[in-house]
Amino acid sequence: MGLSGHTKPFAVLGHPIGHSLSPVMHNASMASIGFDGIYLALDVHPDRLMDVLPAMADMGFGGVNLTVPHKEVAFHGLQKLDESAELFGAANTVAFTDDGLVGYNTDGYGFMTALQESFGTQVDGDRIFVLGCGGAGRATALLAAREGASSIVLADLDGDRMERLAGEIHVQAPSVCVEQVRGREAQVEACRGCDLVVQASPVGMKREDESLLPSAAFHADQRVFDLIYMYPETAILSVAREAGAAVANGLGMLLHQGARAFTIWTEEEPDVDVMRRSLEEAVYGSGE
Repeated sequence: MGLSGHTKPFAVLGHPIGHSLSPVMHNASMASIGFDGIYLALDVHPDRLMDVLPAMADMGFGGVNLTVPHKEVAFHGLQKLDESAELFGAANTVAFTDDGLVGYNTDGYGFMTALQESFGTQVDGDRIFVLGCGGAGRATALLAAREGASSIVLADLDGDRMERLAGEIHVQAPSVCVEQVRGREAQVEACRGCDLVVQASPVGMKREDESLLPSAAFHADQRVFDLIYMYPETAILSVAREAGAAVANGLGMLLHQGARAFTIWTEEEPDVDVMRRSLEEAVYGSGE
């Protein structure tokens, strides 16, 4: 049973949950398509997550999204995992089904769909430069390797992290050439030789953050995708655009990973246009 008999509840779980955009887009979409549901943001300590999830299923929730570090906790705690979660080593979406709890990761779908939407192409045959090899960078690099990238260049201040990711790529996609670059000069040269640049570091989350790479790293035949979405254009996107590159931020990835989660839970298609408008208004304001 849901919250009011027929209303089906969903939620995003985090600790502290802070300001989440997931309720904004999901509730707007459910209202638009006439789906009797509600999407909540709930503060759950990661140590309690694996107790809370089955309790939510018993309460009638249809599914949940998870933030960091809950994604990793669910990945290790769930007995049933979709291939998408296995690839990423994290579950950002959990479906409560008749056969139990199933973990998914919709970030890869969101990333690829956003690339297609923004640039009219994805990663097949691309030389890809990944700036930042942590959680998001690791996930996008592994996915790109699996989806047909010809080569991947890794850049990160943490050399051990680069080494680990390079090893993972070699295991999952042995035919993909992987290079690790250290030092600004080498990064600029390597970036300039790539078709797609993915900015996956946290630099740019503050308005005053400067671009990690100069204009010499970019040119007109490139696409540059920054996973950060809280500003229409981060410093690195501005530098790349001025150098002639096509640019896009991470709002489309946020949108499409959420849309995919809703379909997994309900087998219904959300109103993606309404979701996009609600996100843009919440993040940038109606004047942007």
